[in-house]
Amino acid sequence: MDFASILGLLIFGIGAYLGISDNPDWTAAFININSINIVVVGSFGIILYRSTLTEFFLMFRVVGKMFRHKIDKPEDLIDQLVELAGIARKDGMIALQNAEINNRLLSKGINALVDGTDPMIIRTSLERDMYITAKRHESARGTLKFAGDVAPAMGMVGTLIGLVNLLGVMNENPESIGPNMSTALLTTLYGAVLANALFLPAAEKLENFANQEMRNSELIIEGIMFIQTGGNPRLLADLLSSYLSPKSVKKREEAGATA
Repeated sequence: MDFASILGLLIFGIGAYLGISDNPDWTAAFININSINIVVVGSFGIILYRSTLTEFFLMFRVVGKMFRHKIDKPEDLIDQLVELAGIARKDGMIALQNAEINNRLLSKGINALVDGTDPMIIRTSLERDMYITAKRHESARGTLKFAGDVAPAMGMVGTLIGLVNLLGVMNENPESIGPNMSTALLTTLYGAVLANALFLPAAEKLENFANQEMRNSELIIEGIMFIQTGGNPRLLADLLSSYLSPKSVKKREEAGATA
């Protein structure tokens, strides 16, 4: 579970509530069904018009996975690959079939090693898997960024609708000026909140998530190909350390020296 995102949304919600709760009748002032229909329903309608059904629902699935799924730490992947390399070098590839592996791509690569698959086929298969995953993330990210552009635009549409209605009844029914002005202003507010508090941050977070998964996938592929050659596990740890930050490398070196 991505607690940072949950905490961020919670803090935003508390801040927004504190900002509007001074008004004793804030629910009536800031909740307008017409504005919600224009911005929320209108935005999702335009997003669906722009996308295919597959892309539309893919956006929700990928974002849901991003919030639920915990990215593997590169340090943990390196440790596991070094352990697997040691097992393979000592007992042979067949011994890897009993290893407990949670990472899907790593499990796929190890199974291919156990089956004796040609190294080029293994690399091609794993890289294709990495590429397809990256394209799926890119598609969902593009949809979210488009949604971030559409929501404020629909807010402006709602503002124009409210102003047109206001001007049309200003002389005949002055009592309707307030509701129409409320619709005009709240649609802009809803559009800005949807874009800047939901869609655009989710797109940026998904990009970071995709980059981390890509880095881990590259690390796994290099590790799998090294295990296939039967190389020294200690050398594997040194080769994969390039995927770590300088701080993490230094920390591992200090831990190794202490051990």
